[in-house]
Amino acid sequence: MPDANPSRLVLVSGLSGSGKSIALNVLEDAGYYCVDNLPATLLLEVLDYLGDAGHRRVAVSVDARSAALAALPEHIAKLKQRGFDCRVLYLEANTPTLLRRFSETRRRHPLGGEQTLPEAIERERGLLEGVAPLGERIDTSDVQPRVLQNWIRDLLGLGPGQLTLLFESFAYRDGIPLDADWVLDCRMLANPHYDPQLRPFTGRDAPVIDYLARDASVQRWLDDARGLLGRWLPEIVRENRSSVTVAVGCTGGRHRSVFVAERLAEHFRKDWQVLVRHRGLSKEDNAPRDNA
Repeated sequence: MPDANPSRLVLVSGLSGSGKSIALNVLEDAGYYCVDNLPATLLLEVLDYLGDAGHRRVAVSVDARSAALAALPEHIAKLKQRGFDCRVLYLEANTPTLLRRFSETRRRHPLGGEQTLPEAIERERGLLEGVAPLGERIDTSDVQPRVLQNWIRDLLGLGPGQLTLLFESFAYRDGIPLDADWVLDCRMLANPHYDPQLRPFTGRDAPVIDYLARDASVQRWLDDARGLLGRWLPEIVRENRSSVTVAVGCTGGRHRSVFVAERLAEHFRKDWQVLVRHRGLSKEDNAPRDNA
C-alpha cells in the first residue's frame, strides 16, 4: 500500500459472546471495511488485496479458531513497519456473563462439541492468552450493547455515527408507512385540493408552494416540527441509530404533506444526510425540480 496514505487496521479479538460482533458493527458504521473470522495466516495477504482495492480503513476479527494465532504479534509488527496504524481490541467477559449470554441466544459455542459450555469457554481463554496483551482489553461483563458501542467509539475516536434522515410524505387514506419511526400529521392545515386551480399541482410546484408558504398556520406547524426534531435528533444519534424515517401525512399525499416534507428536508440538510421520498407522487412528480 502507498506509504503516503497508510491504512488503519483495527484487529478485533476476544472471547465468543463478549461483543466482537458489536465492535465490528460499530466499525462498519464508521466506514471501515470489515472482515469477520479471518484466519490469522491470511491477514497480510487480505490487507494487501484490500489496499489495492482502495480500502484505507479495515477491521478484522480473529477468534480462537484461527490458525497461527502465535504469529499475530509478528504480523502486527510488520504492518506497523509498512505504515499501518494498527489497533487491537480484545473483548472479554467473566464466565457467568458468557454462560448467561449463550443461554439467552441459544447459540452453540464455536469450540463446543463434546465439551460442556464452561469447558469450551475456559479452553478459549487459554487459546487466546497470547492475543489479550496485544492491545486494549475491554471487560464487557454486565455491559449493555449500547454502552459498549459508545465505549468503542470513544476508545477509537470514531465520534458519532452518520445519521440518515428520511422525510417521507404519504396519504392517510393509504395507511401509515410501515417504515415510519415518527409520524407527523398535517391534515389540519389548509388544503390546496379544494382550490380547482391548485388541485392539479403537487406540493413541489410553485403555485402550491406559494399558497402554503403564505399561510401563518403552516409556518407555525413547521416551526413546531423543526423544534421537535432539532431537540431530539441528537439524542437519537447517541443511541447509535443509523437512520430515522419521519413520515408526514395528509389526506391525499400530494399537497400539504409533500410541501412540509420538502421544507423540513431543506432545513435539516445542513446538519444531516437527508433523503426525501413522496409515496403519493408518480416517478415524474418525484423528479428533481428547480422550484422545489
